[in-house]
Amino acid sequence: MKTIALIPARYASTRFPFKLMQILGDKPVIVHTYENTLGTGLFNEVVVVTDSEIIYNEISRRGGNVVMSKKDHESGSDRIAEAAESMDAEIILNVQGDEPFVEKAPLEKLLNAFKGNEGKEVQVASIMQVLSEESSIRDPNVVKVVVDKNNYSLLFSRSIIPYPRDQEEKIKYYGHIGVYAFRREALLNFPLMEMTPLEKAEKIECLRYLENGIRLKMVETDYPGVKIDTKEDFEKALDYLKKYQKSR
Repeated sequence: MKTIALIPARYASTRFPFKLMQILGDKPVIVHTYENTLGTGLFNEVVVVTDSEIIYNEISRRGGNVVMSKKDHESGSDRIAEAAESMDAEIILNVQGDEPFVEKAPLEKLLNAFKGNEGKEVQVASIMQVLSEESSIRDPNVVKVVVDKNNYSLLFSRSIIPYPRDQEEKIKYYGHIGVYAFRREALLNFPLMEMTPLEKAEKIECLRYLENGIRLKMVETDYPGVKIDTKEDFEKALDYLKKYQKSR
């Protein structure tokens, strides 16, 4: 099963401009993401897909594998779908460029969702982790997901889901980690589908799949590190970096 990892890397960002080129330790965020994804040894190929000559040149001069987007794209999945058209792979994994602390175990578990008899039915899979802090549950920057008994997604939202109307019922809240794995055909079909109302409202790209009747297989794991959406997240990433480096 040939597997490649594509890393969408958009230079502009509304909440934290130019975040992927912020220096985290001794190198830009996007370089950490690329090198750590490559270092898992899980993929036949790892490629950064960017709209920026700055990012392109940074990865290229370090000997990395990078391609330029030819079009403007609304989401990371749209961006990597363009690149995937010319690539031969059965499974394509999308690693978000702003999640630099990549580790092997959760990605391997995600890829395993496509194996075996049950895996034959999976078209798209993604990662979730239990949210234990109230601040994370209420944070609109943290996307929540609810799943059925077989861990297929029912809904993604920035709001608190499920809503705890019955305060005595113990609820397990899951945070969605924006790392996706696709069968090639499912990814190539993504940009052919129009943006859907929930996707537009929530700014959560995987809602496009749900609104078109395609469920995501969710894999529960402990995903390390910090997703960098804001300057505050970047400060957390600086603190986490030392811990991450010691664990490797």
